[in-house]
Amino acid sequence: MKPPDFQLSRNAFGRLVLTTRDGHVYENIVPVRAFPISAPNDGLALIDQEGHERAWIGSLSALESDTETRALIETTLAEREFTPRILRLHHVSTFATPSTWRISTDRGETSFVLKSEEDIRLLSASSLLITDRDGVQYRIPNIAALDKHSKRLLDRFL
Repeated sequence: MKPPDFQLSRNAFGRLVLTTRDGHVYENIVPVRAFPISAPNDGLALIDQEGHERAWIGSLSALESDTETRALIETTLAEREFTPRILRLHHVSTFATPSTWRISTDRGETSFVLKSEEDIRLLSASSLLITDRDGVQYRIPNIAALDKHSKRLLDRFL
C-alpha cells in the first residue's frame, strides 16, 4: 500500500492537525466514517472545522504501513463514537411506548426510555439499532445471539 498524501499529528490541545503533501496545515481535524454501521473500516473522511473534506481514506487497512496515523484516527473515532452493543434485555416496563428498558451492554448495565416503536430500526435481517429518548443509539448486531428471555422481550416490539 502506498503511504497517505498527508501527515496527521496532535497539537498541544490534543486536537488533530492535518498537514498535506503541499504544506497546507489544517487544525481541528475530525475523522468521519462514510458508512459507520455497514462498513465501518471503509470510507473515512478527514474533515476540517468548517466542514470541508481535506483528505479521504478508502480503507483503514490502507494505513497498515503508517501505524501512527492509523492509531491516531482509531483513537479519535473511539473518543467520539458511542454506540453500546446490547448483550441482554433484563426488563421492559410495558409493551406499549414509551417504555423503560433495563439492559446489559458491552459497557455495563443501564436503563433507557424508548419513546416509540419507530425508534427501533432494522439494519439487516439480524441486526437492530435502537435509539433512546435522549438520542443514544444502542446496537444489537445479531438478534439470534441473544438469550431466550431477551428475544422474547424484543419480539413484542418487532
